[in-house]
Amino acid sequence: MAEIDGMAANVAVDGVDLLIVGGGINGAGIARDAAGRGLSVLLVEQDDLASHTSSASTKLIHGGLRYLEYGEFRLVREALIERERLLNMAPHIIWPLEFVLPQNQSPRPAWMVRLGLFMYDHLGGREKLPGTRTVDLAQAAVGAGLNPRKGKAFIYSDCWVEDSRLVVLNAMDAAARGATIETRTRLVDASRVAGGWEAIVEGPEGCRTVRAKVLVNAAGPWVADVLGRVPDARTDRGVKLVKGSHIVVPRLYPGDHAFMLQNPDRRIVFAIPYERDYTLVGTTDEVWDAKPGKATISSEETGYLLETIGRYFDTTVSENEIRWSYAGIRPLYDDKSSNASAVTRDYVLDLDASEGRAPMLSIFGGKITTYRKLAEHAMKELAPFFPQASGAWTAGAVLPGGDMADADFDRFVTGLRARYRSLPPALLRRLARAYGTRIDQVLGSAQTVADLGQCFGGDLYQAEVDYLVADEWARTSEDILYRRSKLGLHTPDHTAAAIDAYLATPQVAEAAVAG
Repeated sequence: MAEIDGMAANVAVDGVDLLIVGGGINGAGIARDAAGRGLSVLLVEQDDLASHTSSASTKLIHGGLRYLEYGEFRLVREALIERERLLNMAPHIIWPLEFVLPQNQSPRPAWMVRLGLFMYDHLGGREKLPGTRTVDLAQAAVGAGLNPRKGKAFIYSDCWVEDSRLVVLNAMDAAARGATIETRTRLVDASRVAGGWEAIVEGPEGCRTVRAKVLVNAAGPWVADVLGRVPDARTDRGVKLVKGSHIVVPRLYPGDHAFMLQNPDRRIVFAIPYERDYTLVGTTDEVWDAKPGKATISSEETGYLLETIGRYFDTTVSENEIRWSYAGIRPLYDDKSSNASAVTRDYVLDLDASEGRAPMLSIFGGKITTYRKLAEHAMKELAPFFPQASGAWTAGAVLPGGDMADADFDRFVTGLRARYRSLPPALLRRLARAYGTRIDQVLGSAQTVADLGQCFGGDLYQAEVDYLVADEWARTSEDILYRRSKLGLHTPDHTAAAIDAYLATPQVAEAAVAG
């Protein structure tokens, strides 16, 4: 577990190789990669890990079929290669998902869609996932719930991911390899000095000075804000902020497959099975002109997604039936596109180290699927400054909890049920999905539900909360109910208050600081 610095305000700490600003997927991925190469790393995140963009995705590990339409062949190929690599690295939080692509309301001709799917099947060296097939919606089971249920559909495969947990697992692995991860800690300012950087960071214990050889700006939507805190920063790269919003509604159709829905405006909306009882519908693309901050869905976006549901399914959903909504701001590289949906999802790494200046690497754009490769490319950019560092290592290196025999999740769950016979099977499966082989650290010596301590509602018990505080930087009920899990959708209204009261008790608060 990372060490939380308890020094008094304005006391300088020993220098580190990398100071990483931003605890989203890119920052956590770079921290993990760098720590595994033997570099000293400090990552600071102003809020919780994955508290913004990285927990507000459509939660897919995918090549990005629609990006082929914009000629993003390099990005799609890289993402497709990473898709199966990540599936093997974290089989507890990533799993295959079939997508049904109806053609009966498509603005694109079938031959064009089929050509795109052919390329999608062959660009990335697919091994585990099945190739595309065609079905008759009137006859196939996957047509249930559609209106009209007619015509043909293509079925292809991608993967689902618990996005915020992917961030946390990368941070945990980074910490296990020596990195220091500090949440609720923000960069105040940074200046180039002899030998590197001198930065002031402010956390729960106040302000202090940090020295680093390299500054990595992985602040996501705040990337330009960080640049603004560096007096001589280069600003010739731009970021375009695009808001994407999602709604969660009662199940729209039977089955474990997802739908990729094509709207008349040629935009794509996904409908995905979510948390057993629900369907996740999104995303939108709306330019964000305000300062970065907490985003919420607009009435226009809500209407657009509800209209899409009405267009494709045999049930209508009213606004008051929406169980939950969330929105995130995507920090895309500004390629000057006038269409928010067409802005590139590729990433750009901007290294500012000319004329002997202390190096600063700024990250623009990126997507969850390619985070590992982005981190590898980032370390390649920084390699000249760290000749002592070892080489690339993350390809195939499993994430915490992912070391299951043959990456076989179902077999792992079967083994758990044999070992914990007195615990509810549904609870074991949920914990296995969240923590994989680290489930023993959560359960400890517990053999019955009574051994798990206080119940906060649903199947959330004290043992799990204690683990999240001690090992996963959880500090609030929101961290636990909507980022480390989605239990907020399944627990009663009083659960959040009960968790926060428990977290405020002296022994838990002390454990959080010591953790």
